[in-house]
Amino acid sequence: MSDHVDVSNGLPANPEKSTIEGKNKFLGMWVFLGGETIMFATFFGTFLGLREGTAGGPTPDELFSLPLVFLMTMFLLTSSLTSVLGIISMKKNNFKAMRMYFLVTVLLGLGFFGCEVYEFWHYNHVGLGYSVSAFASSFYTLVGLHGAHVLFGLGWITTLLVRYWGKGITLANAPKFYSASLYWHFIDVVWVFIFTVVYLLTLGGA
Repeated sequence: MSDHVDVSNGLPANPEKSTIEGKNKFLGMWVFLGGETIMFATFFGTFLGLREGTAGGPTPDELFSLPLVFLMTMFLLTSSLTSVLGIISMKKNNFKAMRMYFLVTVLLGLGFFGCEVYEFWHYNHVGLGYSVSAFASSFYTLVGLHGAHVLFGLGWITTLLVRYWGKGITLANAPKFYSASLYWHFIDVVWVFIFTVVYLLTLGGA
């Protein structure tokens, strides 16, 4: 049975999955995220195996600042919420609200990315270069890989906003915004694991 059509706006109840193309994008995104999960799991395992190898260099206890990391976490988790609100607005065919929520998502993501750039700069300034120790290399690789994903996500959402700024919601662009939102949620989930494993558990000596 086809999706119910809201006659007030002419769009199906789930415009992101109402076409074959939309369904294929949805399925393809989940397959892609499955591969990404395996990749991040590999880097998490590498970090856990190497985090004790400080080689006389700076240690996590000397470096990590939980207030800064907590602020970064709030930026990213709040951006996930605004992304959800954007998708809800899309389903209601409220393009202006969707556009606003995704714009806020980008701004919060930029706040997170700015904090991460400062964090890396500070660690390098106090002596934690990439090649200083196994801990440094595994830390920068894992957290930096996540940062690269954040940057890509910001570029993706920004590109969609610029391209469709005045065009409204259609069956063609709804799957694109939905896929970008799924990707952004994935980034947020990965950060929750980084916050727990890299910062909390490492500082707690677990």
